[in-house]
Amino acid sequence: MLSFPPLPRPDRVRTSRQALRTGAVCAVLFLALLVLVAARWSPLMSLDRTVVEALHRRAVTEPGLVHVNRVLTDWLWDPWTMRALIAVAVVGLWWRGARLLAVWVAASSVLSSLLQQGIKAAVDRERPRWPDPVDSAHYAAFPSGHAMTATVSCGLLLWLLRRHGAGPGMWRAALVAAWVSVLGVGVTRLYLGVHWPSDVLGGWLLGVALVAFAVAGFERYGAREQPSDDA
Repeated sequence: MLSFPPLPRPDRVRTSRQALRTGAVCAVLFLALLVLVAARWSPLMSLDRTVVEALHRRAVTEPGLVHVNRVLTDWLWDPWTMRALIAVAVVGLWWRGARLLAVWVAASSVLSSLLQQGIKAAVDRERPRWPDPVDSAHYAAFPSGHAMTATVSCGLLLWLLRRHGAGPGMWRAALVAAWVSVLGVGVTRLYLGVHWPSDVLGGWLLGVALVAFAVAGFERYGAREQPSDDA
């Protein structure tokens, strides 16, 4: 059974600092990748092309595996599925009285979607094109919305579980499910030929950065205002 007491101040400060460092590192790495993608840096473009061409050659010969990947990416790990999980968590937090935390998680999820779409529009990177595609996707490629949304959603859910007393068994199961989802959705986007590897990496990096900053911000500022909410 999850409980909702605020963390002791030393734990909040330590968590905030660790999250802030992680977010800063991932943000810097993302910005570096963004510059390389926007500049169409030749070694990166060549590596992207080599990877997706090798995967596409295999995908066109394995329709059964393509179908499995499409089910996974369109249903299990679809961004709307991930957002639905966040919505359930937000409703649960609100119902239990952790209303500031509920708003914080919801706002973090919405911000990630807006930022993702804004960067896509600004970079306007073309997706891989094939004479014999096995799947299709629309809008700009960088960063991968599937990879970023899965990262943000799983990261926020793991934070909630860790923060509010998940037992060892539940924590291990959640951690495995999160890793499989985040890595798996990236693989499906590449296998189906709708993203470049740097798109997926960009989605992961930006997603981790946003979760880390959300955690750091709440533990440093939001948690001080919540004791009566979480009683």
